[in-house]
Amino acid sequence: MKAQDYKISSEKFVFHSNAENLHDTKLETKPVTYFRDALNRFARNKASILAFVIIIILVLFAIIGPIITPFTVSYEDINYAYVLPRNEFFHEMGIHFWDGGQNKEVNKATYDLYRGIQEETGRQVIMTEPTMREEEYMGKTNTLYSFRLDTYNAVGAKYELLNTQEYEALQKYQDDFNVQVILPITDPKQRPEAEQDKANANIWYKTKLGAGRKTQIVYDQDGNFIPIYQAHDGTDMYTSKMYYEGEEKLYNYAEPKSGGMWNIRVDYREYYIYKHYLAGDGITEPSFILGTNNAGKDLFTCLASGARFSFILSIIVASVNLFVGAIYGSIEGYYGGKIDLIMERIVDLLASIPFMIVITLLRYHFNVSHVIILFVAFFLTGWTGMAGRTRMQFYRFKNQEYVLVARTLGAKDSRIMFKHIFPNAIGTLITSSVLVIPSVIFSETSLSYLGIINLNTGNMTSVGTLLATGQNYLFTYPHMILFPSIFISLLMLCFNLFGNGLRDAFNPSLRGTED
Repeated sequence: MKAQDYKISSEKFVFHSNAENLHDTKLETKPVTYFRDALNRFARNKASILAFVIIIILVLFAIIGPIITPFTVSYEDINYAYVLPRNEFFHEMGIHFWDGGQNKEVNKATYDLYRGIQEETGRQVIMTEPTMREEEYMGKTNTLYSFRLDTYNAVGAKYELLNTQEYEALQKYQDDFNVQVILPITDPKQRPEAEQDKANANIWYKTKLGAGRKTQIVYDQDGNFIPIYQAHDGTDMYTSKMYYEGEEKLYNYAEPKSGGMWNIRVDYREYYIYKHYLAGDGITEPSFILGTNNAGKDLFTCLASGARFSFILSIIVASVNLFVGAIYGSIEGYYGGKIDLIMERIVDLLASIPFMIVITLLRYHFNVSHVIILFVAFFLTGWTGMAGRTRMQFYRFKNQEYVLVARTLGAKDSRIMFKHIFPNAIGTLITSSVLVIPSVIFSETSLSYLGIINLNTGNMTSVGTLLATGQNYLFTYPHMILFPSIFISLLMLCFNLFGNGLRDAFNPSLRGTED
């Protein structure tokens, strides 16, 4: 075919003399390294990028969470057990979401108990206007009240036993900060028919025993509560701020007990603030962003601490497995023959031991921390997989031309192994190491969830322990299991997406297939 058939102008043909040197055009772009090329291809995978961002957020939560919270894992307050998550912004704005409130439907006696707490403390306990409905049960009509309950203010009053020095210090705190912490003590002598209510500090009004020995409230003519306080008898320690301003009659604010102790009745929210004021731990008022569990532990602190432990354990295990497995597999794959045969049988022996058997044997025969048992168990059986992958990669690359050239030029075995062969296998090994992290976290969570490993010590907890505890309250207090479940679900999903992205990025055979 002639040049004119291609419609190429003759002016584009330039003659060169034989004496003229011709050179290739200099590359105008910078050379792309192996890792740079992998990073470019990884950046095109949007799902993996999103998963990586979420993983970073979870890691930051595990690192920063225990630092920014004023609580510790060992902290607990049984009086604030089961309180719901509360964000101060939503609470102050009156938005009935994440405000520490719970929708309740109770009978009249329970409703009046909450109403009594609200009346005595002056804080809102019943957050919404109640609606009533009638219910027929065993031939009787019961009235049920539906409303939103503030789970924090519903704690109300509690009894506390203090010595004289502590009691006087509490009175001084009341005077200095002009707050009412100590409340009048109810007098069971004036209501012997309802003496069982002495255990409930929130029963500050007159009651009686009705049919079936059930406690019933006695109202005045206007339907109000009738307070019953024990009169001042001169034996109690005086506190300058009385419960009612301008009241001439003093009330008994403390009952003397044996051993120089005093039984007092306190507004527990104010007493909680007072305790942490003395401790100086930065806790100003009861507020838990993720709520509390059955022991009154802050779920945010426990979840962040458990996540931190899981990340630290998994990263250490993955690093040690990579280090040991890479060296072991390199020797196997490079030398082959009898060395490979002997070393591979050792790997087969260790890999055939069930992980659960290892955990059980270590628990029953070694009196050491369960953290150490976990690490040893993961290491004994974990590095064999990494060794197998490294061995496979060495068999793949050790007979390549560049390796033969290096051996011909007199390069040492160690240089050939770790300078020429190992860098070509690093992509597969990195991907495998990353995927070890969620595997270890999931195994650790499962073991602690089933109670096989106990990581719930004074200053430590685990995500699995939180899941196991929350399972018992799935229908009553679902927040206890909701947040640990979200954490572990996001972690597993994002690590799988992230690992798949790394695998594709470090696979040179996929270059150009992304488009």
